[in-house]
Amino acid sequence: MPRHLQTARWGEMEAYFYLRSLGYRIVAKNFRSAKDHGEIDIIGWDEGVLCFVEVKTLAQPGLRPPETAVDKAKRSHIRSVARRYLRQLQTERPPQCRFDVVSVILGDGNRGPTIRLHKGAFTWRTTSSPEPLASLAYHRKRWWR
Repeated sequence: MPRHLQTARWGEMEAYFYLRSLGYRIVAKNFRSAKDHGEIDIIGWDEGVLCFVEVKTLAQPGLRPPETAVDKAKRSHIRSVARRYLRQLQTERPPQCRFDVVSVILGDGNRGPTIRLHKGAFTWRTTSSPEPLASLAYHRKRWWR
């Protein structure tokens, strides 16, 4: 398995145990839909709210936090797969839902990973209004300005 996929799997495992320690009840991991590209890393319940969780992992700290990789296209894929997941549930009405992002920086082996949970990181809406993660987005500045 390529190194970047090993890093991603390790980060998902760390996020899984972290969410469990916070009381999340995990119902699915790496959920895929045949008709959509992409997957949802973790799906779980947090105090009656169904959470679709995207996990972003870095091996070492970088210039920007891992959660900034959840861009507009990635959010769109997650929303689409989440709709497919909700359609397969046998309920009269869909449950209350939320999109969370877990940021994992594995770091060196001497300390445990740094994990941050962003509850409600984005919404079902795809409007151009800024979402919480957009404020964390990295904007490269030109050095001559």
